[in-house]
Amino acid sequence: MIRIFLVDDHELVRRGIAGMLEAEPDIEVVGEGATVAQGMARIAATRPDVALLDVRLPDGSGIDLCREIRSRHPEIQCLMLTAYDDDDALRAAVLAGAAGYVLKDIRGAGLVEALRTVASGRSLLDPRMAVKVVESITAPVLTTDPRMGSLTPREHQMLALIAEGLTNREIGARMSLAEKTVKNYVSVLLAKLGLHRRAHAAILHQESRPSGARFIPSAERADDRDHPSG
Repeated sequence: MIRIFLVDDHELVRRGIAGMLEAEPDIEVVGEGATVAQGMARIAATRPDVALLDVRLPDGSGIDLCREIRSRHPEIQCLMLTAYDDDDALRAAVLAGAAGYVLKDIRGAGLVEALRTVASGRSLLDPRMAVKVVESITAPVLTTDPRMGSLTPREHQMLALIAEGLTNREIGARMSLAEKTVKNYVSVLLAKLGLHRRAHAAILHQESRPSGARFIPSAERADDRDHPSG
């Protein structure tokens, strides 16, 4: 019997999926949650074979939840469910350790088959995408500023988005992270660079590229006051 836990903030979606899955002779829905907090607590208690996680949740990201589940309970597989076909979210899902990523417009039979696939230990992710993600996080980042070498691949990605002028909320949407999580990342990133304002970090990002043009922000946004609280 394949034990499934559902996390989606829409009750009708959860009920619809649960009803469909319970009709399958080899699948049992062992619990449901509407938030990251509920999912983490209830999944720890029920220990399902597969957690079916909505990417966007009221108190954070399903991808963050996936990362926590895989860290604490590596035997539990995670299948991400989203309404958006987003390459950034797919890359984030790979990095979080998800076994698969499906769109909400998938047919019922397709979702059932996807759950059986990940429950068996196989991956639904395109191997080419997985390889591309691994290459992107292991490839050296060419910079001319030694401070940049202290940043992780995710921090480099976040710094690039800051340089584009994105707010924390916009960065969170792009990287499938909660806004609070982004705020914490930005705070750590600025501390590593020895800076106090994100506008200065954006300038550093542009000037540290071997062929980068100088970036001059037209105005400091509200998020520029992240440091040191996040």
